Amino acid sequence: MPDPQATPAAAAAAPDGETTFQLGPFAAPRVWTGLWQLSSNAWGTAPVSKIRQAMGRHVAQGHTAFADHYGSAELIFGQFRLGLDSPDSVLGATKWCVFKPITVNRETVEAAVRQRMERMQTTRVDLLQFHWQNYDDHAYLDAIAILRELQAEGLIAAIGLCNFDAARTDEICTRFPGLIVSNQIQFSLVDTRPLYGMTEVCRKHGVKLLTYGTLCGGFLADKWLAQPEPDPYAGSSALNPSQRKYLDMILKAWGTWDLFQDLLRELRRVGDRHGGLSISNIATRWVLDEPTVGAVLIGARLGCSEYPDDNARVFTVALTADDRRALAAVLKRSRGARLIESIGDCGAEYR
Repeated sequence: MPDPQATPAAAAAAPDGETTFQLGPFAAPRVWTGLWQLSSNAWGTAPVSKIRQAMGRHVAQGHTAFADHYGSAELIFGQFRLGLDSPDSVLGATKWCVFKPITVNRETVEAAVRQRMERMQTTRVDLLQFHWQNYDDHAYLDAIAILRELQAEGLIAAIGLCNFDAARTDEICTRFPGLIVSNQIQFSLVDTRPLYGMTEVCRKHGVKLLTYGTLCGGFLADKWLAQPEPDPYAGSSALNPSQRKYLDMILKAWGTWDLFQDLLRELRRVGDRHGGLSISNIATRWVLDEPTVGAVLIGARLGCSEYPDDNARVFTVALTADDRRALAAVLKRSRGARLIESIGDCGAEYR
């Protein structure tokens, strides 16, 4: 197995304007807008009208895919897409997450899919991403068999997984060849667990990764360079839920704040060598260079804080072998290579 810190096969190639990839029946963009921050006011709030306007700005700049189901995400996205002249030009991905034991039969599975359809005001779910909490309950295989039936009947365009580990992804894809098009998992310079098994499974079955946490809740950004270690709950500078999650991972699992600052400094140097691109651009490009990654999902506080202009710049850069070696030198000083042992495989942090 290749060194997970080394240069992926795609890194030596220029981006070549490759802004889309094939995802089932869709030519999907490689940068998506994540809507999970609509789940709570903790990320900041904006009127629904402003959120829809922000979605329009994203679409106008080529960010035509939106993902997630938390809070009012499906409802607002459905309203937005329904108002477009060409609704089919925008891709909406949602989830069906099973956290507690259920009776798996046609009625329960179809009800879950139709709920998604109703909330998104559509006659077909573009991408349904399936999450199953308890691996000991193998009824997830029965659920996927029924989802396959519903896809054949036209209720679902494409079926993906969410936070499944490499072993179960391989099991599912072997049982249902060609059915699963994606797996949404955490992947970043800090969390490289997908390189320790998941990418091999994806290559084997033709599955694409949709990655979140790629910017570590916003920590992989210029605003945190040369900043002191934050207090997660300190007054007006209190972190949002995503930032608290990723700060905990950086400090307790990956390394130290000082080492993270070294990583930010190296990312800044790489960005400067490429015309002043942002730290976030370089961190995103590093993940997109992994051949099994289809798209990066970047969370946005629509109507409050969003960076579609900067996100689009990721397609202007091709990281060199020297760039990647410089970043790898920092990563090798971290505990990143041992996260799969300390945390577990992809998705284990939620189980």
